[in-house]
Amino acid sequence: MFGEILDGSFQAIRRNAKAMLGAGLLAQSLSAILAAVLTGFLATSSGSMEAWAETASNADIASVGIGLMATFALLSILSVFMSVVLQGAMVVPVARSVLNRPTGFRHMLSLVRSRIAALVRLAAVLVAAAIAAMVLFFVVIVLLFSNVRGAGALLVIPLMMAFVAVFLWVAIKLMVAPAAVVIEELGAFAGLRRSWQLTRANWWRILGITLVVGVLVAVITQVILIPASLLPSVLSGVVSPHGGPGQDATLSVAISIITAVVGALVGAVGYAFQTSVMALLYMDLRMRKDGLDIALLRELETGSDPGSIPGRNAQGGSTPYPGYGTAPGAWPYGR
Repeated sequence: MFGEILDGSFQAIRRNAKAMLGAGLLAQSLSAILAAVLTGFLATSSGSMEAWAETASNADIASVGIGLMATFALLSILSVFMSVVLQGAMVVPVARSVLNRPTGFRHMLSLVRSRIAALVRLAAVLVAAAIAAMVLFFVVIVLLFSNVRGAGALLVIPLMMAFVAVFLWVAIKLMVAPAAVVIEELGAFAGLRRSWQLTRANWWRILGITLVVGVLVAVITQVILIPASLLPSVLSGVVSPHGGPGQDATLSVAISIITAVVGALVGAVGYAFQTSVMALLYMDLRMRKDGLDIALLRELETGSDPGSIPGRNAQGGSTPYPGYGTAPGAWPYGR
């Protein structure tokens, strides 16, 4: 049930705080560092940038803009790679929490080390597919405007909505691919096929849970970060009301660094919670389709290999005994 998914996610974070929050901090570190550096740079060099912009040519401004766009694209790609790898790694403590087995940060890394290459390949496939889809979309838009001209503007919004709908549908279908790559020791393409198979007939349920969790995390994050964003104006008026531009710039840099640190901490908790939900959805889907719960109960009763990843040795894509979940009234369809 939805409430059990949320409760299980909180319990997984509480029992494996070092592993979950440590990985979440790593996932948020790149954006946090970039935000702090960018804010500090803008605060200390705003005057010189304005003077440069007044004397710079159009070619200079265009080159700077292209450089910023290329840097942003590179950082976005790096963030996707980090996100996929860390999502796969964070599945390990969540899966072990199902059997009430705690997992430290080093233990998590040791268990997932052999799957990092497969996760990197999975991230590369996803990035390449996303770039190809966006290029195809922009090519269609350009051809539409060049051939249909004025009437093409009327078709842009429906095309954008269709593109977003297809992107969302595919994203939900492939959401548990990192978990499948790590838990079932699959390759990149096999993990994508496995995710597509597991999410069959569960798309709307996964979408609903994902949207509710995303809105919940976004609201809580904004509630915490909005007061932090008001600190510069409040402290500048209280601490240094007549400090001058130099002191104001120093205070702005210090506050931006503190805000970035607070944002990284809040983002790490939110990232860990969302990843826990994804991992528990994967375990739930395998229980419904493969009867993984029977294999986990057997592993819990025997206490075999307590340092491994639960579900790794269970059969993927098959059931522990014939007819599981297919007879009328059988679990989960009889619930």
